[in-house]
Amino acid sequence: MSKQATPLTLVDLTADTPCCPPLAQRRVPAETAAVLAPAFKALGDPVRLRLMSMIASAEGGEACVCDLTPAFDLTGPTISHHLKTLREAGLVDAERRGTWVYYRARPAILRQLAALLSVEPAAAQ
Repeated sequence: MSKQATPLTLVDLTADTPCCPPLAQRRVPAETAAVLAPAFKALGDPVRLRLMSMIASAEGGEACVCDLTPAFDLTGPTISHHLKTLREAGLVDAERRGTWVYYRARPAILRQLAALLSVEPAAAQ
């Protein structure tokens, strides 16, 4: 049985608004935590965190798997597994071009995760 996850989508990604108030301001509801946990779990692995960094900081906004794999002392299938985990968690999009797959970070999702972790005090109303 496949453990295919639905990509993380918390709000309208065309809007530049966070999904929820920072956890330092308000408790995270159980439903929101259940949606966010797979993304944080995916980033909790050192290899995936490095892959995410390489993809997000890549020139042109995307990275070919052919450029990612040599940076690790891991087999191609292991790197593919880690990239699949990032994709299933909704953190990256992938596009096959010929024999290679190119990965792009999903900035709106990353902004939502970052906003949740913000420790800045709430703006005065």
